[in-house]
Amino acid sequence: MIGPDGRITLPLAGDLMLSGQTRGEAAKSIESALSSYYSNLSAQVSVTKYTANRVLLLGAVARPGMITFDGTPTLLEALSRGGMETGTNNGSTTLPSKPAQIPERCAIYRGQNQVVWVELRALIESGNTLADLRLRRDDVIYVPSMAERFVSVLGEVGHPGAIPLTNNSTLASVLAEAGGFTNKAGGKPHIQIVDPAKGTSRVISFNDVLNPVKSLEITLRPGEIIYVPMSGFNKAAYVVEKLNPMTSVATMAMLVAY
Repeated sequence: MIGPDGRITLPLAGDLMLSGQTRGEAAKSIESALSSYYSNLSAQVSVTKYTANRVLLLGAVARPGMITFDGTPTLLEALSRGGMETGTNNGSTTLPSKPAQIPERCAIYRGQNQVVWVELRALIESGNTLADLRLRRDDVIYVPSMAERFVSVLGEVGHPGAIPLTNNSTLASVLAEAGGFTNKAGGKPHIQIVDPAKGTSRVISFNDVLNPVKSLEITLRPGEIIYVPMSGFNKAAYVVEKLNPMTSVATMAMLVAY
């Protein structure tokens, strides 16, 4: 079995990296690694189970963590595995049996620059099959609790995603919780804070983040997006999608193909 690091362990030869190789290439790698111990060796590699389709489920669910799927996962499947009860079957979509337990909304973070907001309860109660959005490998699904306040951190940070807000949260502390800047952010990036609800944005300089007085003056509001651009780029390159009962089929098709 190939481990999460892409390696297998062979008797005598030890660890061998197979990640990124075809079955034929992997067989040749195994033969080469064991050639010092065996003569006329012929190795054959077969796939008995695919676990590459993995998503990370976080937030207000019973069993948060990494989930792997044999096939292409969907949002409702991932939420069900994480603790959301299911009941009646409506066509190809299995819907939760107790509407009160359906999360009102959730966010799907796809890579560093895309966040998809899904108004899950409204979609399900309207019978809209968009609630069962197909997921992609390494998507991060975040389910906030009813009383939770949080912001989304995107761009050149170590761990893009949702960061809960507390009474003591500052821009510096939120960026630190997101893993800090990557090397691509440069030495002193200008940080953009966007309020999707109001359609407004503001740019904060790196020096203001470090300044103890000015840092405290930067107020963060729930739902805002904090975007750290790549060095040399001042224009935001994040993508925000919202799925609700009014979402068009064309918008959904573009999102699935992204």
